[in-house]
Amino acid sequence: MKPLLITALGRTISAAPLGRRGDDVEVRPVPVLPTAAVIDAERPTVVVVDRALLTSSGSGDEGLRELAAVAALVWMGEPGEVNPPAEFPAELLTCFIAADAPIGSVITALRGAFRHASAIVVAARATQAADDRASELSELTAIGVALSTERDLATLLEMILAQARRLTASDAGSLYLVERDDAGQPTHLRFAMTQNHSLPGLPFSTFTVPIDHTSLAGYAAATGEPLVIGDVYLLPDDVTYRQNRSFDDKFGYRTKSMLVLPMKSHRDEIVGVLQLINRKRDADVRLASDELVEREVQTYDGRCVELTSALASQAAVAIENGRLYGDIERLFEGFVTAAVTAIESRDPTTSGHSGRVATLTVGLAEVVDRMNAGPYRDVTFSREQLRELRYAGLLHDFGKVGVREQVLVKQKKLYPQDLEVIRHRFAYLLQRVELEFERGRAEALLATGRDGYGRALLELNAARIGRQEELASFLDAVVRANEPTVLPEGSFETLERMRQRTFMDFEGVQRPLLEEHELRYLMIRKGNLDEQERREIESHVTHTFRFLEQIPWTRELRAIPHIAYGHHEKLNGNGYPNRIGGTAIPVQTRMMTISDIYDALTATDRPYKRAVSTESALDILHMEAKDGMLDRALLDAFVEARVFESVAV
Repeated sequence: MKPLLITALGRTISAAPLGRRGDDVEVRPVPVLPTAAVIDAERPTVVVVDRALLTSSGSGDEGLRELAAVAALVWMGEPGEVNPPAEFPAELLTCFIAADAPIGSVITALRGAFRHASAIVVAARATQAADDRASELSELTAIGVALSTERDLATLLEMILAQARRLTASDAGSLYLVERDDAGQPTHLRFAMTQNHSLPGLPFSTFTVPIDHTSLAGYAAATGEPLVIGDVYLLPDDVTYRQNRSFDDKFGYRTKSMLVLPMKSHRDEIVGVLQLINRKRDADVRLASDELVEREVQTYDGRCVELTSALASQAAVAIENGRLYGDIERLFEGFVTAAVTAIESRDPTTSGHSGRVATLTVGLAEVVDRMNAGPYRDVTFSREQLRELRYAGLLHDFGKVGVREQVLVKQKKLYPQDLEVIRHRFAYLLQRVELEFERGRAEALLATGRDGYGRALLELNAARIGRQEELASFLDAVVRANEPTVLPEGSFETLERMRQRTFMDFEGVQRPLLEEHELRYLMIRKGNLDEQERREIESHVTHTFRFLEQIPWTRELRAIPHIAYGHHEKLNGNGYPNRIGGTAIPVQTRMMTISDIYDALTATDRPYKRAVSTESALDILHMEAKDGMLDRALLDAFVEARVFESVAV
């Protein structure tokens, strides 16, 4: 580009002496002093200012300073002037030319001015390059931060490809990931992601390519070297790789310039291949025709390779981290699955409870997340928080592994062996009745002879039947009282009468018809556990908390122990183990409490209780909310959104 000499209209300054040829410098007479905005920053420019141009300028000192920043200013004096006028800032001038200066001095001064103008252009380019580098560095840093915080691999790949295309103004791009065998050796590349600005919405299907020299991506992965190709349709005959043109043929696309980069981890292992297609002059142009491709597409330059290589390195680390995070998630999933299996193996009758509680709780959290009114309108849950809640739901009962198995799987109020002892006791007493009947009959026969025996036999038989019926009614009362109930119910008059009755055992010792511990169990008014057993069962939440606290959870999952710990607490402070209430109970725990109670009520029949209907279970939940035990707003959301249907059989 020719240097430019701007002079006042009417001034005659020959350009010939300024270069080797007469047209080396463009001379442009102007009627008005130009502003900095119209000066081409890439072209060395000298502006010869005289009084006419200065008078035409209305920009003042600030405008002159802006002009001096992009062009060399030379003052052309009037006859008799030896200095520029006082109203012109002298420090902005490159030189002063007197009106009567000899031509040699004018040429020397202008050549010096052009050297200064060239220096201005070089300095501007250097400043712009520095700004560009700073901007690129800042952008790469921002991209690195974004990549390091993203955990989902699919989202991460989408982000990597989009950023690489944006940095290089690429029309399209693809990502391949290395897949490895059980020994960790690379086996092939899997086509994992594609984007195309000119053809949005393309169908995606994955496939694999070998890691060898036959394909562009395979070559980059095999050699670890980038490929920069100006036109993939014009590859030289001596290269082993070829571009598969089936995509172009199928969709009418024209692939031209390409940049294919291996993505290497910090261990210098190939993680994948980044493939960029058709670098454009204008990033917003859609390449709808071959003519547009020829006009807009350019070859990837060294700066593109440098920037994209830096991004590829960041991307490789991010992908490795994403995969590692995925491995950790699968490890957690495996651990949680094993833990739930351990819980359910202790008590097979509650199989599936932990999974259903987790499903219900997460479902309720998703409903709360969508609320735009009510006390929880500002509560939101991220993907990580929902996962945290799910794990807490799955593990909320893990502490049951620390409860004695006989208590954990207790089906009735009495333990099976206790009921068996009572049955044997009554069988013994029935035998005693028969024995006493036979003894009485013999004694009556001896005492009364045949004449009074008939009447005595009737009395003895009536007494025998009466005692048999009484014992049968007592045993029936025991069996009925042994059945647990969901709600407090039952009267124990028969058991109270039995408390007063005794019998003579084999050794002649007088014993109560029912032992004290047997009566204590049978007179339980709700459920099947006495106070001591209930405390032991209730201790499972403390066992759960202590166990979960020992696990080195990630930052996103660190609240799991506390969420699970309080699932038996009540808002009115009457829960356990800490009898806390109100806002001291996390909202996630309040949701889990509703889910836990609902599933415990509606779960399929268990030996110690009958399942209740959904309607009855919701009625019970509403009663507990009315009594201040459950969160009414959360329960309303649970019911209105019909969250309970997510576990319906």
